[in-house]
Amino acid sequence: MGTIFLYEIAGTAMLLLLGVGVVANAILTKTKGNGGGWLLINFGWGLGVFAGVFVAAASGAHLNPAVTVGLLVSGAEEYAPGIAVNAGTTLAYFAAQLIGAFLGAALAWLAYRDHYAAETDQGAILGTFATGPEIRNPVWNMVTEAIGTFVLVLVVLMFGNTPSGLGPLAVALLVVGIGASLGGPTGYAINPARDLGPRLFHAVAPIAGKGGSDWGYAWVPIVGPLLGAVLAGLASMALV
Repeated sequence: MGTIFLYEIAGTAMLLLLGVGVVANAILTKTKGNGGGWLLINFGWGLGVFAGVFVAAASGAHLNPAVTVGLLVSGAEEYAPGIAVNAGTTLAYFAAQLIGAFLGAALAWLAYRDHYAAETDQGAILGTFATGPEIRNPVWNMVTEAIGTFVLVLVVLMFGNTPSGLGPLAVALLVVGIGASLGGPTGYAINPARDLGPRLFHAVAPIAGKGGSDWGYAWVPIVGPLLGAVLAGLASMALV
């Protein structure tokens, strides 16, 4: 059983390595991709999901506590073949996803170490790791995150009920679409581990002049996605 959760750690780490990496490439000083723009970031995150799902296939490739919660609320009997839905496995998924997210952020920092050292904009440094709103209004920022995560989890659950299942490419394109359509207000965390793990890494990373980790906002990309996941799980029950 423990080996299964190593897949979840590895898949989530792959997701965050490529996700944090594409944001770093797009916004840090002197990178080849500097100024690449929002769609580069959207596609980079989508392809990070694509790679992460393949790596974590044995664990069901949740990569996201919101997906785990959506499955729990939907009444699923297994999180993956041989992994029953219960309190222990739920907490194990959460832990694996957070550990993987932290490790992925650390690897992305190593890849861009010199560029982080050269960056003087504290907001850009934090923005590679954690999400933040363009217009700061925590309640409505939470609503935005809940809506984006609702779309993600509901579509994942509904595709899971089709004969062909949901392949990595389909999930990747879904994430690209959510980012392009709903990501503008908050940066579309749509995944509590995706935000919290890298934010924790930012807090401890040896980056000179990095500034604070904006813990006052950190609850939004946790509560919003979990709320959206619960609503998606309930909606999936009504639609099946």
